[in-house]
Amino acid sequence: MPRCRKAETPSASSASSRAARETLPPDLLAAGVRRLGAIALLTAGIMPVFVTAMFFAAAEAGQPRYPGIIFLGDVAVVLVSLGMFAVTRRAGLDPAETLDRALVYEILVGFLMGIVFHSIPATSDVLPKGWSSVAVWLLSFTLLVPSTKGKTALATAATAAMDPLGLLVAVALGHHVLPTAPFAAAMFIPTAVAAAIAIIGSRIVYRLSAQAGKAEELGSYRLVSPLGHGGMGEVWRAEHRMLARDAAIKLVRGREGGIPRELVTRFEREAKATAGLRSPHTVQLYDFGRSDDGAFYYVMELLDGYTLDRLVELHGALAPERVVHVLRQACRSLAEAHGAGLVHRDIKPGNIFLCRYGGEADFVKVVDFGLVKDVSAGGGVNLTQTGLIAGTPAYMPPEMALGKDVDGRADLYALGCVGYFLLTAQTVFDRKTALETLHDHTSTPPVPPSQRVATPIPADLEAVLLDCLAKDPADRPESARVLEERLAATSPAGRWSRADAERWWERHSPATGAYRPLPAEPEGTRLETPEVRAVAEG
Repeated sequence: MPRCRKAETPSASSASSRAARETLPPDLLAAGVRRLGAIALLTAGIMPVFVTAMFFAAAEAGQPRYPGIIFLGDVAVVLVSLGMFAVTRRAGLDPAETLDRALVYEILVGFLMGIVFHSIPATSDVLPKGWSSVAVWLLSFTLLVPSTKGKTALATAATAAMDPLGLLVAVALGHHVLPTAPFAAAMFIPTAVAAAIAIIGSRIVYRLSAQAGKAEELGSYRLVSPLGHGGMGEVWRAEHRMLARDAAIKLVRGREGGIPRELVTRFEREAKATAGLRSPHTVQLYDFGRSDDGAFYYVMELLDGYTLDRLVELHGALAPERVVHVLRQACRSLAEAHGAGLVHRDIKPGNIFLCRYGGEADFVKVVDFGLVKDVSAGGGVNLTQTGLIAGTPAYMPPEMALGKDVDGRADLYALGCVGYFLLTAQTVFDRKTALETLHDHTSTPPVPPSQRVATPIPADLEAVLLDCLAKDPADRPESARVLEERLAATSPAGRWSRADAERWWERHSPATGAYRPLPAEPEGTRLETPEVRAVAEG
């Protein structure tokens, strides 16, 4: 959903525009994170080798024993570098934030290197030849790890300052004699030169990277960070280049051999189907098009909240009154889609989003119409690959598993499975393989949810859900509107109030770290339909 923001003044808007211009495209940010991980790992490996070599060289030359601070500094560099490497390997991190943290890492390692370098016993009073390890570090780091102009300048200056600071620490520890001012000035000239080269070079690299990333602007939107990926492509967080509005972009790129025709057809159908729906409980679509490099994309609202599977994963089964509240809203989205002759065909907890929307808490959005089928004209085009049943086995209606024609009642079966899951935190059928699960959907009566949990479930709500799970579509509620009316007539209906929802969201806001972006597309289940039918009939 769109972020709730205060109205921006012209100055705030221009500041936001400048910030946008000073941000690298997502793929280049991701490449920067990969280079950061590489340089951190390389640093962790080189430092012990460097210090060990110096110890052996000193021993052969009969020099005094090196102070322990060198060993401690070396160990600290290794641990900090391994920690930074581990950070770059974590999934779900914002690349821009990771690179910001890397600047702190750059300064800290520069400080440790400065102490180690200047604590090495001097063999003479002659000016040391070559650059210090701090100078080499800041130059290599700045040219390899991208950042904005201001941040680069500040971090580089701070890292360069770690060279004289390391000298002062070494002097305070008694490992170095405080040099005269001319001697010290000459000593740190290489570090100053390295800092100047680093700042200038980083700007050149930054501009070249920014130019190379212009292709990452899709229409009026710029990709910011990845949110997920699936069988049909990628989902990205994006921002409008002029409006104060975040969005989610679903993107499918061609690989070797181009984009399969059926994939493009499915993608276009999803965009057109979603764009034609106006229910507030259906995810809104802003734009659709094709980029210069041939990628298909569409732009939709960015939702802050939880998919239902994530909600149950974090907080357990829902109270019956809240389940009714959620299912009724999903029914409103499906009622409009079914009225337009569209069947979603992949209703599941991961495709139903619970969020704050327009100041209202516990607002439902149905997303991902990638498998939508138009049945208004007596059946739609089959957009799945041969031998592939597209959908999610745990929530698949029997007629869809058997390859039969479907109508809106197929979505009601899946929604009944969703309600069952919300009440019990368990799927209706939990088997080891997809084939066994589909067999159960086609032929095995479901265990009533009240028999699978200790908490009481109202009998009238359970009866509605079991009707949705009928094997024969004729035995299910006639339509989504009828299902909503039946849910509204159950005893828990209306007991989940606005105040209840607000209190819950105050305690469990996604801002606390539970944010989960729009789900990616389903991978599909590769099963030969005749085999499934044979299992069901045999």
